Amino acid sequence: MTSALANPPSNTHMRPDLTILYVGKNSGTSRHRALSLSRLGHNVQIVDPSGFLPSGRLLDYWKHHTGALGWGGFIRSHVLAAIRFTKFDLVWVDSGDLICAELVRDLKRQARFVINYNIDDPYGPRDGSKWRLYLRSVPFYDLVVVVRTCNVAEAINAGARDVMRVHMSSDEIAHAPRRLSPGDLAKWRSEVAFIGTWMPERGPFLARLVELGVPLTIWGDRWSKAEEWPILKPHWCSPGLWNHEDYAMAVQCAKVCIGLLSKGNRDLCTTRSFEIPQLGGVLCAERTSEHLALYTENVEAVFWNDPDECAEKCKRLVSDEAWRNQVAQKGQLRSIRNGTTNENVVKQIVACAFDRVREEAVVSK
Repeated sequence: MTSALANPPSNTHMRPDLTILYVGKNSGTSRHRALSLSRLGHNVQIVDPSGFLPSGRLLDYWKHHTGALGWGGFIRSHVLAAIRFTKFDLVWVDSGDLICAELVRDLKRQARFVINYNIDDPYGPRDGSKWRLYLRSVPFYDLVVVVRTCNVAEAINAGARDVMRVHMSSDEIAHAPRRLSPGDLAKWRSEVAFIGTWMPERGPFLARLVELGVPLTIWGDRWSKAEEWPILKPHWCSPGLWNHEDYAMAVQCAKVCIGLLSKGNRDLCTTRSFEIPQLGGVLCAERTSEHLALYTENVEAVFWNDPDECAEKCKRLVSDEAWRNQVAQKGQLRSIRNGTTNENVVKQIVACAFDRVREEAVVSK
């Protein structure tokens, strides 16, 4: 059974005070989703499985390249110790790269329903063995939630009992526009900004923009690994903006924000596609079917097919204040109309879960 993106569950009137165990990172967009569940009135307990592991680059490398080989049982015991014998209405496992199948079965004994939500592409080739535990656990979740159309059939083929596809989302609080002071503008102002981590395909793209005269500013990690670093270094400003206040300031103070996809993740949009318009920024991103469905081109966002077209669009936006302001304002209004914010999306997911609970209750009578 699958739930299509265009047909969210109709019943959104479940109890507003569910007890929810949230098993996921207590940082970044994962924390944003947990907090959105709390804002909806639910009683949420966060257990961060990564917090039970020692920190360090060597362990991070091991987790990524072996799928946390040898750590699944360790995580399982610590999660169960953290919750003891507490009963929950719902367990939300975010990502799930550290969660073994045995732990999912344990959690199902302590909750009416166990969901997995994964914003990454665990079925694609980019991350190698990282998703070893996740893929073994897929058949044991009551509902697997994905954010890419291609992942629906892939999750079913991996044994998922039920799959729901939703959009990625911005956050009502983390991505609410800030009031900017003169000091904020002086610190964060840029002409054309890219905020994101280095990936192999991104270096040549941004280097081409520089060659074409785009006044580029880059915030992000690992850029010194790029072969194009000598070209990009003068345009690199700082490591990744992991603090959402800093990120919001950088987006709002840029005249144009470039949205690059992760080719390895088979993206047709990214979280930036939702966060930038929500913050009132100008989204200038690759022309894809999903971007075109989300925003009217040249009215609510600006799209391109290659770096040369991107450079032309960026330079025109920088010089045309009226058009730039129109895109920012209309893009923000469209983002609100789209409903692609955390509270809306998690409400749909939880509603879908309890639709399934009621359906199973009827069948079992």
